[in-house]
Amino acid sequence: MAITEVGRPGPVRDEVLTALATDLRGTLFRPHNDGYETARRVWNGDVDRRPAAIARCLDAADVQRAVAFARDEGLLLSVRGGGHSAPGYGTNDGGLVIDLSPLKAITVDADARTAEVGGGVLWRELDEQTQRAGLATTGGTVSNTGVAGLTLGGGLGWLMGKHGLAVDNLLSAEVVTADGELHTVDADREPDLFWALRGGGGNFGVVPSLRYRLHPVAEVLGGMVVHPLDRAGDVLRFYGDFCATLPDEAEAYCALLTDPQAGVPVIALLLGYNGPLDEGERVLRPAREFGPPLADLVVPMPYAARQSMLDQPNAVNGLHRYWRSAFTEQLDDGLIDAVTAAAAGFTSPLSAILFFHVHGAATRVPPEGTAFAARRAQWDVDVIAQWTDAGESGRHTDWLRSHWAAAEPHMAGSAYVNHLATDDVPEKVRASFGTNLDRLRLLKGRYDPANLFRLNPNITPAAS
Repeated sequence: MAITEVGRPGPVRDEVLTALATDLRGTLFRPHNDGYETARRVWNGDVDRRPAAIARCLDAADVQRAVAFARDEGLLLSVRGGGHSAPGYGTNDGGLVIDLSPLKAITVDADARTAEVGGGVLWRELDEQTQRAGLATTGGTVSNTGVAGLTLGGGLGWLMGKHGLAVDNLLSAEVVTADGELHTVDADREPDLFWALRGGGGNFGVVPSLRYRLHPVAEVLGGMVVHPLDRAGDVLRFYGDFCATLPDEAEAYCALLTDPQAGVPVIALLLGYNGPLDEGERVLRPAREFGPPLADLVVPMPYAARQSMLDQPNAVNGLHRYWRSAFTEQLDDGLIDAVTAAAAGFTSPLSAILFFHVHGAATRVPPEGTAFAARRAQWDVDVIAQWTDAGESGRHTDWLRSHWAAAEPHMAGSAYVNHLATDDVPEKVRASFGTNLDRLRLLKGRYDPANLFRLNPNITPAAS
């Protein structure tokens, strides 16, 4: 049986939008309304789209009404939690946006070590609440990322070696599926749908709330060790070997970026330790002594401070952005040469190249245990162009594309689902779901056969 997709850009009849506005407890923004221009903006300033309406939902019932409306009217549908999607999946031209930003409720049960979290919560907001009880859960590397969106795509972060990915700490979730029904899912209630949410990248519905497992997280060790760019080859080779020695408690990332004080490209090891500080000093010492470095900025700090270490400029709303990403299991000389050349030719001081090492507990879950299948020790490599002037977009995207063409052959043909780009080929998107793709397609066919939820790293429904 052929799959017929729903979802088209407008025009949308005025009377049906008026009816939706009346039905919602929240606010429906339309182009003529005060607040629309602000409401339509997303984190990536290079994404400039004009939806027909933005439904700012106050509760799960509002989400149900908005999903049913988009389905019944055949509208293109976007879902926005934190709005941090680089491809701009949280908005569209001419369709409906479901905006979860008012869903900010956070309830921490310190005794049970759990947190109930609204679908519009950002990681810095959750960290602030959980850290009051000396607790945290794995949550990204930039503090203004949305909790729900990051989790649905897997959820790499500073605690993943010790405590697994965000999806590994998700205990249950509410989800509104394409038929407008509200489900509460966990390992026992609709386990297939719960499995699909944990890495399915938003393909299966809108998530108004989530419940997480928390862990004791006190003061942590964290910071950068900075080297000159002309030593990048040596640093990256050391880094590759060093990562293989890490215990679960340690995290080591790497970044090629522009030193904001000196204004020149540098390479930095981004280090963290989730455990006793004296033990962290011992484990991280080789990375701090290698070189010698230009600067060693690793110090004891609150967990929330380490979570925001990459916020400048990555948490700044409105910068223009374009990026490409892929996994790799080795840092070979060709990749090292390609990223070093890219950094030497930065066209913007805001651009960066990042390596996130996936290891420890995050790799010990079987690939079929959750929808997130990338369970090997490897690096998520991201080449990110960021700039301020819209008129310079061509120059910066050309820089990225040319250097990505040199780097990509040295990496796997898959990526972290949350870091896929809109111009990644369909084969790469499919490969990024790995061995779970066939099961995901079958579940997509069950829960969203018309592919209403398709503004995401899309899984095409399997025909029944």
